[in-house]
Amino acid sequence: MRRSYCWMIGLALSSQFFRLEPFWEQLSHRFEYLEKVDEICDNGKDDDGDGLIDLNDPDCDCPTFGPESLIPNPSFEKKNCCPQGVSQLNCADTWIQASEPTTDYLNTCGWFGWPNLQPPKPIPDGEGFVGFRNGRFRGGGTNANWKEYAGACLLSPMKANTQYRLRFKFGFVNELNSPPTNITLFGTTDCKNLPFGVGNPEFGCPTNGPGWIELGSVYGQGNQNWISVDINFTPRSNIYAIALGPSCTQISAEVDIYYFLDDLILDELKSFEFQITSSGNPCGNDYTLAVPMLENVQYQWYKGGIALPGEHANKLKVNTGPGDYRVRLTGKNECKLIQPFNYQKPVYGVDLNKTLCVGNSTTFNRKKIFDAGTYFDTLKTKQGCDSIVKLVLKVASDLADTVQAGILPGESYSIAGKNYQESGKFQIPIKSKDGCDSLVFLELSYLNIYVPNAFSPNQDNVNDVFTIFGGDDLKNIVALKVYDRWGGLVYSAKDLAPNDLTSGWNGQRADHVLPEGLYTYWAIILLRDELQHQIQGAVQLLR
Repeated sequence: MRRSYCWMIGLALSSQFFRLEPFWEQLSHRFEYLEKVDEICDNGKDDDGDGLIDLNDPDCDCPTFGPESLIPNPSFEKKNCCPQGVSQLNCADTWIQASEPTTDYLNTCGWFGWPNLQPPKPIPDGEGFVGFRNGRFRGGGTNANWKEYAGACLLSPMKANTQYRLRFKFGFVNELNSPPTNITLFGTTDCKNLPFGVGNPEFGCPTNGPGWIELGSVYGQGNQNWISVDINFTPRSNIYAIALGPSCTQISAEVDIYYFLDDLILDELKSFEFQITSSGNPCGNDYTLAVPMLENVQYQWYKGGIALPGEHANKLKVNTGPGDYRVRLTGKNECKLIQPFNYQKPVYGVDLNKTLCVGNSTTFNRKKIFDAGTYFDTLKTKQGCDSIVKLVLKVASDLADTVQAGILPGESYSIAGKNYQESGKFQIPIKSKDGCDSLVFLELSYLNIYVPNAFSPNQDNVNDVFTIFGGDDLKNIVALKVYDRWGGLVYSAKDLAPNDLTSGWNGQRADHVLPEGLYTYWAIILLRDELQHQIQGAVQLLR
């Protein structure tokens, strides 16, 4: 009986449990419904608790409106290696070194520019960008046709008779190394035309060869900054590849001419009609972003994908610092996101080099400095932007130097405002270019050359030719001229080898034998000091 009773109690409890189960299921469903919250996309909060706020949450997906570049890797961010030096555009995925003179790939992960040609900061987009020369005027010799271009095959061809725009960031070193210039876009109907001018560093711009046309150019100027520029154009044939760099015009300069490129957006012109634009001083309180005003459209501005409360106009006065700004347009049953605008405050740099004499000091950043080293100070420009001043300070020790020089009889050697006309050794106190005391040991000697005072051109192989002789001191006879007693030119020659009896004046003028007499000569000679010297005198022609 006890066993049956327990079984009946268990059966009763079990039947109660089965009757309660639908209730718990309904309750748990209610709790699940209460816990599930949708992300609100314009309040700057993580509403659904997934750690993602507003536009950063996939729940707030909204189509992007604006240009998408036909150029692959338009900001040089995708890379297959970090550049370790110059001429490594191959490290940037899909980009092609278009010209024989090579562009430079700069990236914060590796090589970041020539010491004397530093890029302006901050970088417009990401960590990578490109630098290029227009002409070569130092180091490798003068070559005005040394022009560097970056090239790319497009993701899809530009269509003939369609309006396009190339918008990009153009960077400048300073006013000396980056003077105002035109930058030019070239196009070709076949990617096989990249690269061009292979093996010829003097080839110049792409249109110097077949298959290329000039699509357009834009003028730009700046000083330690980046600017945004546009090239608008309409190709007359389908374009499959481009090259971007200097114009075809040759320039002349005394210094390196260098520029930078980044963030190249190439698309049909109509896709640029709705873009975020900026106005005002980027380092001031009036810096403003704006998009065109449309009727029946609601605006919401975002920074870093997070909504800015209360910013519902088509203009935004930026007071929340640098970053990526976007605006969402909401109309009837649809929304559109405008391409992001990256706002960065320009940072200018000034490099100073100074040498102190021993025991002296200089004032920098309101402090007296006595020791060599590198020092920094941050100032404000008139526009309110940061200007970072770098001072490289050297301390000169007591200096001493030895100078070995040569003179010809009758010449003098000038140093520290004094002239020395005799051979010998001299100690000369002098001020260095930095104003420090130094001592120069001058070793002055006569240069060894010999000019005959007579010759006899009678074909006896003895003194038949008048020329200039010398040992190792005489490098070249740059020019030699001989005149008769009335001042008439009877002989003229250039680049004669010293001590060469087969060249020089043979006593004739235009195959006519000249009479005996006294003739005068004038010559320019190159000596071991690598300087050209002028000499003159008289020679007796004997028969």
